[in-house]
Amino acid sequence: MQKSVRYNEGHALYLAFLARKEGTKRGFLSKKAAEASRWHEKWFALYQNVLFYFEGEQSGRPAGMYLLEGCSCERTPAPPRTSVGPAGARDALDKQYYFTVLFGHEGQKPLELRCEEEKAGKEWMEAIHQASYADILIEREVLMQKYIHLVQIVETEKIAANQLRHQLEDQDTEIERLKSEIVALNKTKERMRPYHSHQEDEDPDIKKIKKVQSFMRGWLCRRKWKTIVQDYICSPHAESMRKRNQIVFTMVEAESEYVHQLYILVNGFLRPLRMAASSKKPPISHDDVSSIFLNSETIMFLHEIFHQGLKARLANWPTLILADLFDILLPMLNIYQEFVRNHQYSLQVLANCKQNRDFDKLLKQYEANPACEGRMLETFLTYPMFQIPRYIITLHELLAHTPHEHVERKSLEFAKSKLEELSRVMHDEVSDTENIRKNLAIERMIVEGCDILLDTSQTFIRQGSLIQVPSVERGKLSKVRLGSLSLKKEGERQCFLFTKHFLICTRSSGGKLHLLKTGGVLSLIECTLIEEPDASDDDSKGSGHMFGHLDFKIVVEPPDAASFTVVLLAPSRQEKAAWMSDISQCVDNIRCNGLMTVVFEENSKVTVPHMIKSDARLHKDDTDICFSKTLNSCKVPQIRYASVERLLERLTDLRFLSIDFLNTFLHTYRIFTTATVVLAKLSDIYKRPFTSIPVRSLELFFATSQNSRGDHLVDGKSPRLCRKFSSPPPLAASRTSSPVRARKLSLTSSLNSRIGALDLTTSSSSSCPTATQSPAASPPPHTAAVLESAPADRAGDSAELSPCRSSPSTPRHLRYRQPGGQVADSPHCSVSPASAFAIATAAAGHGSPPGFNNTERTCDKEFIIRRTATNRVLNVLRHWVSKHAQDFELNNELKMNVLNLLEEVLRDPDLLPQERKATANILRALSQDDQDDIHLKLEDIIQMADCPKAECFESLSAMELAEQITLLDHIVFRSIPYEEFLGQGWMKLDKSERTPYIMKTSQHFNEMSNLVASQIMNYADISSRANAIEKWVAVADICRCLHNYNGVLEITSALNRSAIYRLKKTWAKVSKQTKALMEKLQKTVSSEGRFKNLRETLKNCNPPAVPYLGMYLTDLAFIEEGTPNFTEEGLVNFSKMRMISHIIREIRQFQQTAYRIDQQPKVIQYLLDKALIIDEDTLYELSLKIEPRLPA
Repeated sequence: MQKSVRYNEGHALYLAFLARKEGTKRGFLSKKAAEASRWHEKWFALYQNVLFYFEGEQSGRPAGMYLLEGCSCERTPAPPRTSVGPAGARDALDKQYYFTVLFGHEGQKPLELRCEEEKAGKEWMEAIHQASYADILIEREVLMQKYIHLVQIVETEKIAANQLRHQLEDQDTEIERLKSEIVALNKTKERMRPYHSHQEDEDPDIKKIKKVQSFMRGWLCRRKWKTIVQDYICSPHAESMRKRNQIVFTMVEAESEYVHQLYILVNGFLRPLRMAASSKKPPISHDDVSSIFLNSETIMFLHEIFHQGLKARLANWPTLILADLFDILLPMLNIYQEFVRNHQYSLQVLANCKQNRDFDKLLKQYEANPACEGRMLETFLTYPMFQIPRYIITLHELLAHTPHEHVERKSLEFAKSKLEELSRVMHDEVSDTENIRKNLAIERMIVEGCDILLDTSQTFIRQGSLIQVPSVERGKLSKVRLGSLSLKKEGERQCFLFTKHFLICTRSSGGKLHLLKTGGVLSLIECTLIEEPDASDDDSKGSGHMFGHLDFKIVVEPPDAASFTVVLLAPSRQEKAAWMSDISQCVDNIRCNGLMTVVFEENSKVTVPHMIKSDARLHKDDTDICFSKTLNSCKVPQIRYASVERLLERLTDLRFLSIDFLNTFLHTYRIFTTATVVLAKLSDIYKRPFTSIPVRSLELFFATSQNSRGDHLVDGKSPRLCRKFSSPPPLAASRTSSPVRARKLSLTSSLNSRIGALDLTTSSSSSCPTATQSPAASPPPHTAAVLESAPADRAGDSAELSPCRSSPSTPRHLRYRQPGGQVADSPHCSVSPASAFAIATAAAGHGSPPGFNNTERTCDKEFIIRRTATNRVLNVLRHWVSKHAQDFELNNELKMNVLNLLEEVLRDPDLLPQERKATANILRALSQDDQDDIHLKLEDIIQMADCPKAECFESLSAMELAEQITLLDHIVFRSIPYEEFLGQGWMKLDKSERTPYIMKTSQHFNEMSNLVASQIMNYADISSRANAIEKWVAVADICRCLHNYNGVLEITSALNRSAIYRLKKTWAKVSKQTKALMEKLQKTVSSEGRFKNLRETLKNCNPPAVPYLGMYLTDLAFIEEGTPNFTEEGLVNFSKMRMISHIIREIRQFQQTAYRIDQQPKVIQYLLDKALIIDEDTLYELSLKIEPRLPA
């Protein structure tokens, strides 16, 4: 019988009896047994939808039965046969007819059958298909849909009939009332007849009094109704209805404008370009036209229909019913998915087509059409991107003013939920391709191309400008000076960091990138990051002093070439720390993933991908978490919404670590939690590392056929689950325990390999210890461990000489060799590469740490997991301290807690050398004072404004002004802490307290713009004003060359003020070259298309640069207003946090790279002199005096 289905035995026997006598199909078939490739012949009988099989034709009791309802039957090919046996028998087996019955529910294995003849097999398949009732089920589903539809119609008719019945009853009541009134009026008329007969004889004064009384009664009645109407007009319900109608009117106007924009896009650009593509000399191909405009024509047709429906609804005003229109529109809005998904690609295709002069000329001709109103094609292509969010906002406002008992309330809520769902799907698709588009954009900039950027698992981390020191010979740096102009010019490199590779490029004058021929593409698997030079190396001391400790090394050891070293210089210590933190994080991520891969795969039947897949908490939505379809760099679904507990759990999950998640979490954690909670979680994971791995994963981890020592760990009673700390090691031991000054991660084998997946060793910047080294530096004899490969090769010999030297390629089979030279064959002594990492690092410069001997570490996966937990905690802390130092400067309690945790880590007796060194580096970074004392501070600028006499405008050159404006703008921009970008504080009432530095930046922008305008208006004669304008335009152009686009906008906005722009006589004196340059600058910083040109320019420029802060504040405001921080269920909207983090990372990238410009106090004093600034009203009055208005 099928699983979980039971029958009464007597009833089953009766059905079997009927099957034998009246079965639809009966005969012998071969049934495949549970064992592989074994078949048993049974006698089958099919009755209705039950298939019985018997041991023989004469058997009275069935051996089993199958319920065929909902199953499917298909033919299967004959299984492959071995060459054993006579050829005739094999041919007979191949001629047999095989088919399989597949059941419709999970847990039921398919039934594999075969028969001798093909005809009989087809008859059986047909009979089984009929018994499955598939056609009946389909017909039943169709009938059920029709039934539901008819039920809905009946319900609707019932409601309508009920309404009509009530109306008839009301009408009957009204008729009865009117009849009674008519009868009363007739009686009154009869009584009044004598009065009317004598009315003519009444006194005229009485008649006047009655007229006055009648007038007063009418006046009182009208006054009462007027009061009632006025009360309703002022009531909340009437106010809500007016606002609702206003929203509808605004929506119709916006829809009309949107349809008009689409009409211009299609008829003014798309169709003319299609005709141009069909000409003899086409300036553009049809494929490019389709790629640029996508399905915009279909979108236009859809919205024309929707707009006609809206206009028809307005004819029925004041009754405005819109829900049915949205019901028609919703199923068709899926066409926006294709447009949004490929929008960025269409803009890139358009930019490439503009390189063709003929196309660019033709496009400018189309854009000159008066209907375009000066808007570019990119602007029209951007309009559909905001239509779905606009509908959501409109429905939100409409629902806010729609009463709960309104007839279309539920329909509007349904439409809003469907639009929000569509918006989330579109956001996921855009996020999924965002990283790919970023990589492709960089790949297109590289002239030679770069295949590694076509890998979808490559995630962009950061980019920036570094200086590469010339060649390294025999480990010693060439004697070059950092201040050399040739070194800055020839050694400047544009560097790009990805999760797996590091690119080093040179930039040509045209903006294109060229990969270095040697060392242009560095695989992080083969790289060793040397954070600090060895103190014992005299040359390293000299280089550190020479370069101001701004240099760091990357040692590359490719498996098929000689090793080499890349020495890079950062512009500042802060940027060096940021680069090293990101590179180290990428390398440690590879090591963590590789280490855990080996730990969970060595001597185990379960692989890491299967383990992650088996953990439903990593990919299945739950009440406290919701995932998107996008995968991160670890091939795990990204989090869309989650509780704080689940986010902390993902932060400390030892199986993987996404750099994007770590950056997002550290940038935005203060929105949904506190630093104390985060630190407490890290401390808990360090002390109890097994709590970071789910119980199910632990069970899979310890389910090994060769080693059952971990069975007792799942219940949590193992004494090794918690760390034991001893007293701090003695000074001598601590000094010798960390002789390694470089972190080396040599991962030369494929991480997906089953064996030999990881080779993690530690190397020193000096030579490795050999057999002749001093006894104090060499490990004790009982701790010596050597790794060798199973086949005797040179790699094994070299490993025998030096435990800390790694061979170019990791051996495929590793064994543990005793000091005596015998190789242990016991499975308990089998050494995994991860365990070899622990042994090699422990033996690199000191004896085995107390607590575990080498035999235990060889087979102890607990030790590896604790090491991985320690690495995870140190990685997060290092990233936190190096990139978010302001958190600790403003919170002394947090700083002390971190220091206590790090000191606790140092007391761990099992701490490895590189872990001890990393802990010491974090302690040193956390304890030292400001790293950028050499840079000018914002407070220093304020003090300069109080200095005495400054230079005048005429005595200052354009270069001096541009350089000092750039220096001031960058100092002000750099001073903004990233937490001010959270929560839209610059738009609140208490913005000066919440975001003081953003307010100072805005104030500085306005003051500089006012200074430019005031300086121009100070001149009385036309020539001097024209010269001042030309000089300020030259200053703006130099700012553009210095990548100070904030300064460009300060000057251009001043020149566009009404007080200056209206001076036609002055502008007539300005040269044409200056006007053309002014137009070019304005186009660069224009807000058209969400600062499209400025964003493209910033993407192609090398830092340092000063972007316009308002561009990023607009992006953040759009994100903040469009999506809430928390869902209705109280979950953190982590997709929003991810978008905010990406913007903050881009801002901080420009903040961290400083300008090498010397300050000139006299110029700065002029720029900061507030006495020169004239207010806006006075400026306009001066403008009217200089050039009065012309008479109308």
